[in-house]
Amino acid sequence: MSSRLQQQLLFSLSGLLALSSGLLSAVSSGLPLWLRGSVLCLTGAELVNASGPELDKFRGELSYGLLMGRRVRQCGLGGRASSFYFFPELLSAIPVGLHVSVLFFCGVVVLFSSVGSGFFFFNAFGRPYETLQGPLGLYLWTTISCVSSCLVMILFASEVSLSHLSDRIANFNEGSFVYQTHSEHFGRCFWLFFLVFLLHTINFLLIRLTGVQFPFRGKEVDPSGGAADLMY
Repeated sequence: MSSRLQQQLLFSLSGLLALSSGLLSAVSSGLPLWLRGSVLCLTGAELVNASGPELDKFRGELSYGLLMGRRVRQCGLGGRASSFYFFPELLSAIPVGLHVSVLFFCGVVVLFSSVGSGFFFFNAFGRPYETLQGPLGLYLWTTISCVSSCLVMILFASEVSLSHLSDRIANFNEGSFVYQTHSEHFGRCFWLFFLVFLLHTINFLLIRLTGVQFPFRGKEVDPSGGAADLMY
């Protein structure tokens, strides 16, 4: 297999991985499957001094994503199911700055994964210049996407654990009863972003396998004018 053909295959594979990352990020950002858990109605449980299996009558469910969610409240008289939206319904209850930051970096991952995918295919079948279209750009787009996907997970985990997001949602507009998070675990959309992070990490290795050094040192620009065509 010639060196040029090998590079085309590697860049094409990287382009497919970047495109898949962009699609996964876009779908995950809109689904309410980031966290699932259960909430305990403390007020009701304390009134009847419930313990053991009796607590099941006071244990509701909670699931949400970045834009919407669903909760089922249980206080001994059957479940009360309701849906909610973060914007604008929960703006007064959630840490808005942190939540908007998560959404912002989700958008960054979607955007730069898509841009990176296009440039991977451009490097595979076109003749890119020694600018951000070339290998230096591939490292840049991949780095931005990789770091942003990592930040999405860190910021969301911080919002859940440090800001007690589930407790805020469970007790929103609830004046008579007090709810407490009983259990919670990250859902499939959160772990899909971990997969996106891994895919961009793999792209780093694939770029390196094409023979491009990291950090990439650009060739000197031809003083006669115009950027030189990238030679593999």
